[in-house]
Amino acid sequence: MVLLYNELIKQYKSDYKIKKLIKMGKLFKIEKGIYSDQKNINYLEVITKKYPNAIFTMDSAFYYHNLTDVIPDKECLALKRNTTKIKNNKIKVTYYQDNIFELGKSTLKVNGVEIQIYDKERMLIELIRNRKKMGFDYYKEIIQNYRDIKDSLNTKKIAFYISSFAIESYLYDVIMKEVF
Repeated sequence: MVLLYNELIKQYKSDYKIKKLIKMGKLFKIEKGIYSDQKNINYLEVITKKYPNAIFTMDSAFYYHNLTDVIPDKECLALKRNTTKIKNNKIKVTYYQDNIFELGKSTLKVNGVEIQIYDKERMLIELIRNRKKMGFDYYKEIIQNYRDIKDSLNTKKIAFYISSFAIESYLYDVIMKEVF
């Protein structure tokens, strides 16, 4: 289990006791302010604990939804625009306006860790919105995988999500041409 320093202080009441548990091998320091009761942990646990309001998006979401086999170099997270900046070279952050931030937020179990992630329908919209920023082959691979699962996608969700974006007609046209 991953724990924050504040949680440990509440539980053990002093820094001395925490350091003693670390020396005894009952607690492990993962990084500054992050501890675990196990030596080896999944880094997704650290991310979800450290950034509880973040939602996995873009390359990470495409990978975790099995829409690509390309393992992302960095974990891609979405945060609200007014959130404090994350300074971590293992994480790439996209900031969203409040009105679209929660749109399509769901949970998914990845390697035993439950993460907050945008659903496949929202990620289809993000794919179209960001297609000019992606490599052509990478984009085509993901689009082809969307074509393969098009019957399992919730078209009502997609239509609802599209209506929340300013480029509504563009998104609709591209999704209809590329996927359906």
